[in-house]
Amino acid sequence: MQKEHQNIWDEACKQLKSILSGDIYDRWIAVIQCLEMSGENMRLAVANDFYKDWLEENYFPMIRKAVMVVSGKEMNISLEVDSTCFDVEKPEPEPDHSPSPLSIPNPFSGNKKPNHNLNPNYTFDSYVVGPANQFAHAAAMAAANSPSRTYNPLFIYGGVGLGKTHLMQAIGNHIASKKPRAKLCYTTCETFLNEYIDSLQNNNVAAFRKRYRKIDMLMIDDIQFLDGKARIQEEFFHTFNTLFENHKQVVLTSDRTPSEMAGLAPRLISRFEWGLVTELGKPDVETRTAILRKKAELLNLNIGHELLDYLAERVSSNIRSLEGALIRVATFMSLTNQQVDIQKVDELLHDLLDKESQAAISVDVIQRTVAEHFDLRPSDLTSKKRTKDIAWPRQIAMHLSRTMTDQSFPVIGEQFSRNHATILYAHDQVTGKAKDDRALQQTIAILKDKVSKNCAKAL
Repeated sequence: MQKEHQNIWDEACKQLKSILSGDIYDRWIAVIQCLEMSGENMRLAVANDFYKDWLEENYFPMIRKAVMVVSGKEMNISLEVDSTCFDVEKPEPEPDHSPSPLSIPNPFSGNKKPNHNLNPNYTFDSYVVGPANQFAHAAAMAAANSPSRTYNPLFIYGGVGLGKTHLMQAIGNHIASKKPRAKLCYTTCETFLNEYIDSLQNNNVAAFRKRYRKIDMLMIDDIQFLDGKARIQEEFFHTFNTLFENHKQVVLTSDRTPSEMAGLAPRLISRFEWGLVTELGKPDVETRTAILRKKAELLNLNIGHELLDYLAERVSSNIRSLEGALIRVATFMSLTNQQVDIQKVDELLHDLLDKESQAAISVDVIQRTVAEHFDLRPSDLTSKKRTKDIAWPRQIAMHLSRTMTDQSFPVIGEQFSRNHATILYAHDQVTGKAKDDRALQQTIAILKDKVSKNCAKAL
């Protein structure tokens, strides 16, 4: 079995090597090890979480397709972190000299140069600028050229997959190229939290504090995970103060503004807003097209502009989904030696395109559509007014928000200035009445059609 699964993985790697450039293959695919294959399950391993996250976000569909082509069947592939597979020549650390996270061994080569955990592909040169990210890009450039002197902290917020991590790491890579001796640290809020917990358990908090407070620049992704965690907020508060007072740059990303984090201490909100809070919006179709063309050029993909334009029009939710769609189409073309047309793209991406249609529908659009239909103002639906001519359309809007989006009851409640129980009640009320009320069924159908059309206009 060992030989069989290794042969399958080796053949899959040959397929991937024929698709990807040599540098990308060596950097991201050659470092993967196949641990086990049993039936329709295959376990792959990489050295750390950074590899795992990057591969899952960018190359996992390609890996899955290559394995399927070689094995002749759909495989359930899991990617896990197993550093023991990659520590063959790693010496035992000396007592009381535990390695710093700022000096992670570089898996790309045999040298001992420190790695700041930055993705070398995340640079300003590879970042496509458009109207939705122009200001954030300019702020990031300013922070990179004059760290701690312009915007400190720099707080970048926006939805999933819009390029927050890319922009933040571009700052780090820019500084690293200009000042190789600078002590930089990129990490996620989850990693920061886990390391703090480990330091408490091992009675080694002093080492943790030294690790994060004796650096020149701290970059933390997804800082919203501090929300509601009082003890780690206290620790981060003092870490932030130490860095700020010593004129060290802090860059943070989040999916929301500081003031929108209900469980964040007021003093942290204040500090996060000391520097600059800037938003990354969804890219327009021209920017999405430019992103696809640059990505295709970097990966040396032979895909016509007509198809790239079509992908840019259809995939609008975020950049991550956009690049994933491109890789999926390119993988199919490479593995089958077939050219694809728009109809084939629709077949290949039907699941993604269905999600895109769903993602395009927002509670805000539903509120505006329902308000217009019942000759109300959108603000009436979020007001405290309880008159029948407002309360019933409000319940219908709540029902549509639950059925036409993937938002949870609490999230929908926030957008109606209500609690989740009110949304649940409204949803059940409308659902129950619609079973026997043909006129209500027709009204809901008309509203759904109007919402879809309004969303299509907004794209």
